[in-house]
Amino acid sequence: MSITMSEVEQRFAAIVAALSGEPGVSVGQRGRKGFGSSALQVNGKIFAMVSSGGALVLKLPRQRVEELETRGLGERFDPGHGRLMKEWLALRRTTTGECLSLAREALQFVSGGT
Repeated sequence: MSITMSEVEQRFAAIVAALSGEPGVSVGQRGRKGFGSSALQVNGKIFAMVSSGGALVLKLPRQRVEELETRGLGERFDPGHGRLMKEWLALRRTTTGECLSLAREALQFVSGGT
């Protein structure tokens, strides 16, 4: 079961609201268009975004992406050129709570936290 674009946008908005106050976290970049232009970033590095295809996409360790893909929660992200990205997961069947939990993992991973 996939979720609608509206649901994806609502989940992303909830993630933004929950994480935007964390140290180093910002939303989007001025003057930037295309890939990640409205993404959540930590210290200028993207960790969560909504893709142009309408998927909530998170940057996680490769092994974690493989685990979540095996569990059916998402798939490796294809930015449109046919080459799957090993550390990016496009979420599928997840709840808002799971999305937020995974987004926190992505924030930790990209910020270099443990």
